[in-house]
Amino acid sequence: MGELAAVEDDLRVHDEFAQRLEDLTVLNDLAREEDDTDTAAEVGAGLEGLRRQLTELEIRVLLSGEHDSRDAVVTVHAGAGGTDSQDWAETLLRMLLRWTERRGFKVDLHDEQEGEEAGIRSATFTVHGVRAYGLLHAERGVHRLVRISPFDSQNRRHTAFASVDVVPILDELDDEVTIADDDLRVDVYRSSGPGGQGVNTTDSAVRLTHLPTGIVISCQNERSQLQNKATAMTLLKAKLAELEREKREVELSAVRGEQREVAWGSQIRSYVLHPYQMVKDHRTGEETGNTSAVLDGDIDDFITAYLQWRARGAATGEAG
Repeated sequence: MGELAAVEDDLRVHDEFAQRLEDLTVLNDLAREEDDTDTAAEVGAGLEGLRRQLTELEIRVLLSGEHDSRDAVVTVHAGAGGTDSQDWAETLLRMLLRWTERRGFKVDLHDEQEGEEAGIRSATFTVHGVRAYGLLHAERGVHRLVRISPFDSQNRRHTAFASVDVVPILDELDDEVTIADDDLRVDVYRSSGPGGQGVNTTDSAVRLTHLPTGIVISCQNERSQLQNKATAMTLLKAKLAELEREKREVELSAVRGEQREVAWGSQIRSYVLHPYQMVKDHRTGEETGNTSAVLDGDIDDFITAYLQWRARGAATGEAG
């Protein structure tokens, strides 16, 4: 059903593009015949919209990976930088959630751990939408922030780090991933943050720890402990499946003799707010000075540049 929805969505965008192109062709002929400058201006504006649609179509062509059409599990973690990193993690979470709103994706927030003084230590959410994983994979890695710290009384410049992890949700996870009872520790606790009577007054939150890998998954957004455990198991299996795929890729790279970096914790993008303003992706070279728009979720240009960079790397065997 997911594949069918993706194909139907492709056809819809293609048909809209073809119809708009036909309409503009007719309008352009009319403007030339009547030497109508107002109509010519309308054609120009329409062409700009057509260029944006063409970019969207190009993105869809680039999203041809095995799991690109899937829903995605996204985890944001504060890194080095103390309170600044926790505040940065919360800003990064807001940026990603605003982007999902722009796309019209549905989001389920499973867990959010507040920071000691401000921000968050971590947050995990699932994004439901056509090609959610393929698009959000561009955000996977370490994000670096440089700014005047609002938590420094001397107004000094600080650097903070936060990481984003993205894994696909697979329909066949139950068959692909099995977890032995001895490998799993289950902790229950009382949910924190906003919630109803059934959330905050009972030990409904669940934390799963996979002992062999050290992966920890928490879920507290559901009303019952059973629901939270079921959701946490799904997220854990998705993480383990992605870990296994990465291990296979490393093994294949070793066999082929390729020198590839396994991008755990590698810095992918910098957000500089002082002494100048710029966001730059270190993989693709894409950059902009409109930092406020980016932090408000306008990251499509960075995602497009990443997909193009990945496609070039796949053709030459260089991109990871």
